[in-house]
Amino acid sequence: MLGQVIADFELPATGGTTFKLSAARGKTLVIYFYPKDNTPGCTAESQQFRDLYPDFQKAGCEVAGISRDSIRSHENFKARFTLPFALLADEDETVCTQFGVIKQKTLYGKQVRGIERSTFVLDRNGALRREWRGVKADGHAREVLQFVQTL
Repeated sequence: MLGQVIADFELPATGGTTFKLSAARGKTLVIYFYPKDNTPGCTAESQQFRDLYPDFQKAGCEVAGISRDSIRSHENFKARFTLPFALLADEDETVCTQFGVIKQKTLYGKQVRGIERSTFVLDRNGALRREWRGVKADGHAREVLQFVQTL
């Protein structure tokens, strides 16, 4: 996938909009996949992207978060933590499957299917430039920003 243009997709987004990947061309795009709204790791990761968002914008970059949660859940999460970027609802896992982020995970000793915390950077033409999988939330947004600033 690295270096390849990512196939177009559409997902419902916060703010009553629809996010279409092809409409994001012309800017660098960070897409971060996270397991669940309002959980400690996902909240920390989203807050770090929020805090660095002005720096991403200065670098000509947009940010979008994706999980399997509903738009209603996303709207509450976004409002609660004042997130300035779109959250996209992939309830049927179409885009999660496209990026290969659905994994079997162990949660409290049980096997569950869920999103592996992952981040992807697409260049202005929609080609995948970098990916991180199995991400630890703390400090990750800064690492992504440092990469984006090299483009």
